[in-house]
Amino acid sequence: MPLNPIRARARDRGNLLGRPEFLSLNQPPRAGFTEGRGTGRRGGHKSQQSQPWEYQPEPTDTAKERKDPAKLPEEDCMQLNPSFRGIAMNSLLAIDICLSKKLGVCAYTSSSWGSVRSMVTLLALTGHGITWIFGTLLCLTRSNTLAGQEVLVNLLLALVLDVMTVAGMQKLVKRKGPWEMSPGFLDCIAMDTYSFPAAHASRAAMVSKFLLSHLVLAVPLRILLVLWAFLVGLSRVLLGRHHLTDMACGFALGLLHFSLVETVWLSSSACQTIISIGTLSWSPFN
Repeated sequence: MPLNPIRARARDRGNLLGRPEFLSLNQPPRAGFTEGRGTGRRGGHKSQQSQPWEYQPEPTDTAKERKDPAKLPEEDCMQLNPSFRGIAMNSLLAIDICLSKKLGVCAYTSSSWGSVRSMVTLLALTGHGITWIFGTLLCLTRSNTLAGQEVLVNLLLALVLDVMTVAGMQKLVKRKGPWEMSPGFLDCIAMDTYSFPAAHASRAAMVSKFLLSHLVLAVPLRILLVLWAFLVGLSRVLLGRHHLTDMACGFALGLLHFSLVETVWLSSSACQTIISIGTLSWSPFN
């Protein structure tokens, strides 16, 4: 007996709604959805805003990673178009570090020149700030001439200027040495804790130029004085304390200090006043 066409269509419709993709159509509508339909689209939007207590699921870590792609640190990012200046500076810096490490043959006792480390350390000590400041003060107490006292007072001021300037620049730059060695006790006293610029090289260049300008010396002594200044700066490189560029900038800074002291040279009367104040024998009312 043939089926009724109306019943057949109803049965086919029931089978169609029973499929998985149409199961949501058979579910009863939610209360919030019914209220939204009753109030219209605008009302539904307002009801969503007027219910701050409604639970909002937080995005998972995977969703966050999809939204915000991971950012690489700046040092891992490759510069596709580096400037010529940047390439030149990085190349010179790499060469400086490589040569400085190769020249640090006295950095440790186990180094290739470790047997002469004590002699190189003694040579570097002759350019230390504490050594020159105490030596200048000792000579100033033994000097009896006005000209000698004038030279020594200006030398003392130049040494103090050199120590303070180099310490300030080292604190500002904070460059580590090629071997990253911890500073010694005397270096901490003289505030020579970082690498750039080299304090010993600056002091040796300033002192040698100062003595060559204000002392009458024979030619062999003048050559030895210049050689001493160069070896003092090089000794710190051999000990692994400074780079080659630190030594070169230290020499340039020492010559600049000498030029500055020559510009503001203190007269003999001003030096006598400073000596009187220092020895607590100044009597301004007499």
